[in-house]
Amino acid sequence: MQQTKLRRAMMFMPGNNPAMLQSAGIYGADTVIFDLEDAVAITEKDAARHLVHNAIKQLRYPCEVAVRINHIQTPFGLDDLRVVLPAKPDLIRLPKAETAEDIQEIDRIITKAEQEQGFPAGCIRMMAAIETAKGLMNAYQIATASPRMVALAIGGEDFIADLRTSRSKEGHELFVARSQLVLAARAAGLMVIDSVFTDANDEVTFIAETKMIKQLGFDGKSVINPRQIRIVQEIFTPTEKEILHAERVLAAYKEALERKSGVIALDGKMIDTPIVTRAERVLAYAAAVRR
Repeated sequence: MQQTKLRRAMMFMPGNNPAMLQSAGIYGADTVIFDLEDAVAITEKDAARHLVHNAIKQLRYPCEVAVRINHIQTPFGLDDLRVVLPAKPDLIRLPKAETAEDIQEIDRIITKAEQEQGFPAGCIRMMAAIETAKGLMNAYQIATASPRMVALAIGGEDFIADLRTSRSKEGHELFVARSQLVLAARAAGLMVIDSVFTDANDEVTFIAETKMIKQLGFDGKSVINPRQIRIVQEIFTPTEKEILHAERVLAAYKEALERKSGVIALDGKMIDTPIVTRAERVLAYAAAVRR
């Protein structure tokens, strides 16, 4: 069985903060994202990308390491790639992706860097954040623009600004975009990651939003505060009750196959292929958490 990759909590860390880069691995996030974009002032861009390069090169993180570059149409994006790619990050996150051509251009740059550095082909993956209406309309093309693509994400704050509305606690203004992004990602076979929740002190709304996006089909959430990591991971991790039920479903399915019975039931409820598939997914996810 193919191993399940966990990206439940992807935590942003400002790329210009040496102390935070050094401690990024201690919080238990599934992925740390060293940010060269919004968290870094224009005057600190150059210093930040070299700090991130050195951190990735010299430190050993117990999790996936991603870098959010500036968009390649800005004066900073190409320099970000030039400096950080030789350090071999696991993942490049492109903000404000709007076209497949954005992804294909970065793919070519990464391919060249892998060849120059002697890295295995395809070892540096990509994900794209959808933050505009145009990007959302092109989401499937973006998702399928390169075999390096592993996930789509939504950047909620920029997306809402592009819609010319404001953010509510209920998140009604993002419901359509979130749903469409899940469809595009699943059609492309990718993971899908939700936006950050910026009020680190409003735990009640944060929990409600995380449960909601899990139900929509998201695989995880971007976070900005270490306190949010455990909450997200607990919500996305199968409970003991869910694991036990999945084991019983698969046991009933196996028994029916051995009896060559076409009718499978558990506790009076029929079991069909989608239920078996969900049970297998629960157990694979639980196994990934235990690793």
